[in-house]
Amino acid sequence: MTQSIDPADPGLPALRLLVAIADHGALGAAAREIGMAQSNASRALTGLERRLGLGLVRRSAAGSSLTPEGVLVVGWARDVVDAMDRLTAGATAVRGGGTEVGVAASMTIAEYLAPAWLAALRRARPGLAVTMQIMNSTGVVDAVRHGRADVGFIESPDVPDDVHSVAVGTDRLVVIIAPDHPWADRRGSVTVEEVAETALVEREAGSGTRQFLDRAAADHGIPRRIAPMAELTSNAAIVAAVAAGMGPAVLSIHAVRGALVDGRVLGVPVVGGPIERELRAMWIGGPTPPPAVAGLVEIASAAQEGPGAAR
Repeated sequence: MTQSIDPADPGLPALRLLVAIADHGALGAAAREIGMAQSNASRALTGLERRLGLGLVRRSAAGSSLTPEGVLVVGWARDVVDAMDRLTAGATAVRGGGTEVGVAASMTIAEYLAPAWLAALRRARPGLAVTMQIMNSTGVVDAVRHGRADVGFIESPDVPDDVHSVAVGTDRLVVIIAPDHPWADRRGSVTVEEVAETALVEREAGSGTRQFLDRAAADHGIPRRIAPMAELTSNAAIVAAVAAGMGPAVLSIHAVRGALVDGRVLGVPVVGGPIERELRAMWIGGPTPPPAVAGLVEIASAAQEGPGAAR
C-alpha cells in the first residue's frame, strides 16, 4: 500500500533546531550550531510548534527553555535526528572508495599511535586525503555515529550497539607517582582497591582512560566514589602535575614512557599484573570496515601486533 507524505510532518531541520535549543539554551546559539539563519530558525520553530499543536519552547531575554511538552518532544526528536545521521553515515561508508577519509581518535591514540598509522596509510595510498579530529572517547563515538568521521579509534570499554567495531590492539596502563610520594617507600605493589580509593590526577569525564578505570574498579566490586584530585585534558599536563607532587595518576604507557626513563615519575606495579585495555576501531555500516577505511584499520592492527606494540 502506498502511503502519501503528510505535509504536516515536522521537517528534519526543525527537529535538529529543537535538539540544538535543548543543548544550548538559546535560539541564536542553536541556529549557529546547525548552520541556520536566526530569522529562518524562528520561523522553523514556530512552524514546528504549529504542526505539532504544542508549545515547545519558552523564549525570553535570558534565553530559551523547553516546556514540559518540549522536553518530551526533544527526546523523540533526538531519536529521529540520530537515525537520519546513522543512515547518511552508513550510506557514505558502504559507498566507500573515495579519496577522503575522516578519522576521529581519542587523545592517547592520536598523540602516540595514529601518526605512524597515517604515515603508513599515506605510503600505501598516496592519493588518499586524511583528516583527523582529536577528542575524548565519548566525542569519538559521537563523531562516528553522526557521520562526522568515517572511522574512530578509542580505548573506552563502552562501544554502542549501533556501530561496528574491532579490536586493533591493547594498551597497558601505568600507575605513576612523584619520586617522593609515600607509595615510593613501600617497595611493593598497589592493589586495584587502593587505586580506586585514592584521589587521582585524571583526564576529564568522557575520556577512555577514566571510563576504563571506573569499569576496572566496578569489576572488583569497588565503585569509585572519590572525586579526582584534579581534572586535566592533556596527558602531558597530567604527567607534569604528578611529577610536581600533586598526586598519583593512571595513564597509558605511551604517555608516561619518557617521564619514567628520565626519572621525573616512578611507575608502581599493580597487584595481579599489568592493567591492559583494548584499543578499538569503530565505524558505521556493515560488519566489516568500509573500503575507504579498511586499509587504516589493517595498518593499526598490524602495528599493534608488531615490534612497536605496547607490552
